Amino acid sequence: MSKAPPPSRKRLLNIQINGQWREDAVAPNMLLIDYLRDVAGLTGTKQGCDGGECGACTVLIDDQPRLACSTLAAQMEGRHVETVEGLAKGSRMSRLQQAFHEKLGTQCGFCTPGMIMAAEGLLRRNHDPDREEIKAALSGNLCRCTGYVKIIESVEAATASREVAQ
Repeated sequence: MSKAPPPSRKRLLNIQINGQWREDAVAPNMLLIDYLRDVAGLTGTKQGCDGGECGACTVLIDDQPRLACSTLAAQMEGRHVETVEGLAKGSRMSRLQQAFHEKLGTQCGFCTPGMIMAAEGLLRRNHDPDREEIKAALSGNLCRCTGYVKIIESVEAATASREVAQ
């Protein structure tokens, strides 16, 4: 005689993603990366190492960079999560996204969403970071193309364009 599977322990999650509130049933062990990609359909956040070592899955949670691969979706109850898709306004890229495009900071593109979100977190705290502050903010994000020069130049260009816009 086989035992019946245990009842589902899913719970409702109320979460704001890119400015829009959602309510979805989630398992208690569902990772935020899986929720964003599989439930919310936001595939800009990349799944890299699955161990919190590469930063490809970086998102902003209440304006602070955080790794979606090591965060439980259920912990996000009532929180604001922002993905790379949320930075654009309509079809217009954000200054930071545009700078990555213009300064060739995207390279192969796999690490780009995480890099952009880590940099966005920095620029929200510090509108005029120096090169060392940019490097520190991006230190948890790995680029397998080893192209950090163009990435740092992209963040610097976004900083310069903010100054011009103000």
